[in-house]
Amino acid sequence: MTPENPPSRLSVWIMAARPKTLWASVAPVIVGTAVAFRDGSAHWPSAVAALFGALLIQVGTNLANDLFDHLRGADTLDRRGPLRVTQAGLVSPGQVRRAMIVVFSLAFLIGIYLVTRGGWPIVAIGLCSIAAGILYTGGPYPFGYYGWGDLFVFIFFGPVAVVGTYFVQAHATTPAVWISSLPMGALATAILIVNNLRDIDTDRRVGKRTLAVRLGRFGSVGEYALMLALSVATPIVMVLSRLSGPLLLFSSLVILVFVPLLLKSLRSQLEPMKTGALLNDLLAETARVKLVYAVVFAIGVNL
Repeated sequence: MTPENPPSRLSVWIMAARPKTLWASVAPVIVGTAVAFRDGSAHWPSAVAALFGALLIQVGTNLANDLFDHLRGADTLDRRGPLRVTQAGLVSPGQVRRAMIVVFSLAFLIGIYLVTRGGWPIVAIGLCSIAAGILYTGGPYPFGYYGWGDLFVFIFFGPVAVVGTYFVQAHATTPAVWISSLPMGALATAILIVNNLRDIDTDRRVGKRTLAVRLGRFGSVGEYALMLALSVATPIVMVLSRLSGPLLLFSSLVILVFVPLLLKSLRSQLEPMKTGALLNDLLAETARVKLVYAVVFAIGVNL
């Protein structure tokens, strides 16, 4: 991309949506629907609505991050991550703000249908999810700047997304679906850890106190390993507790196959000149691992 060959308007908005990370929203809906199907409670229109609602909320959150990080000066020219469209001047802050409002409004409209299925709990889930997407980097106390981002991502991409998806279909919850939500939250957090580890130097300079900044490089790698370990342990616990059959254990094998991700995260800290590229690859790969895990989990929990 050069001034002589600027990106198209469509490609700019696709960059702003950050499509490589959107699997983080798809996977929890797959898991919640799979457990509902296992329990004889699947409702496909609700599952599809939950999927599109989750995707829209994540896209809206990505737009909000692009906008508010720019306004707070957190995005600088020396950041190692993918291009941020507001900071790069490809679109104005006002355009990004309007796009964010449109996307969140579409998510709200989908939520109206889901409320007819799940009632007032879905109102709370939807409004809190949109509010969290904005307040992650916006508002008077952007919790992503104070080290709370990992916790909120775990909650909203794990229990909220998985159990919420199940609830709009089954009108109830079960111990199995709550436990099933844990690896979804853990792997979403792992994606965020990589993102914050990549940006640790620029975040520290602008006063953005993410958990990665607080824990340091190797502490963050340890947190990443912990999230993978939780994802391995959950199917084992479910099988031992007779909440699922033994074929669910293949989900744990998915994570073990991707142990090289952890090794890559360690190597990224030992080769400073390659850190940005390695962690950008690791971020996309972790998102794909989450999707593969969710698919294998969905199959295993039904066999």
